[in-house]
Amino acid sequence: MSKKETIESLAFGSREINYELSYQDRKTLGIRVYPDCRVKVIAPLDTTEEKLKTKLREKAPWIIKQQLEFLSYHPLTPSRKYINGETHLYLGRQYKLRIEKAAANEVKLFRGRLFVLKKDNTSAKNLLSEWYREKASVHFEETLKKILPLFTRYNIDQPELQIRQMPTRWGSCTPKGKVILNPELIKAPKGSIEYVIIHELCHLIHHNHTRAFYDLQETIMPDWKKWKERLETTLN
Repeated sequence: MSKKETIESLAFGSREINYELSYQDRKTLGIRVYPDCRVKVIAPLDTTEEKLKTKLREKAPWIIKQQLEFLSYHPLTPSRKYINGETHLYLGRQYKLRIEKAAANEVKLFRGRLFVLKKDNTSAKNLLSEWYREKASVHFEETLKKILPLFTRYNIDQPELQIRQMPTRWGSCTPKGKVILNPELIKAPKGSIEYVIIHELCHLIHHNHTRAFYDLQETIMPDWKKWKERLETTLN
């Protein structure tokens, strides 16, 4: 038995927390914050509005912290026009774009420039996106193989790696052990790419952002905060 889901809000300081509320036949209040920053609250059927608001105010700092954590992890790379002279990132470095007509399609780095050689009517954007994706596939696999031995004592199987465009995440993992990475991540510094992969591998052991999760991440990569910040300042 459950009651219809509604959208509610709670004022907490200068912030307003919007959340999806539903009631179910259960004993405890459940609160979940999703990667897109949505908040879902599932309350026992007999929960009063006063009791619900009191509990939510107690949990508000945690909810806000989770939302900020997810927001800091969202890719916000500015849009590009794909014109000559425009700068594009690769492994944390800026390269000036040079588009030239050619007999065959090709993308290459040469003397600090990113050359897109293309046939007539071929999209420079599509060529460059495909090049990024190919580079991402190779570099991410190599980085995963390098990092995985650091997790030997935790007995995790080598995860399947998948490259997928994600509008709000650099990476994610599934309960079955698949690690999914955004191809846009290839534009970040190598240390930041390692941080994202380590972050997801830690989630295979601790599924939520608990103290145990952060302790493990700190053990595997003591300077993770530096590379997280580099990721945010380079691509956001």
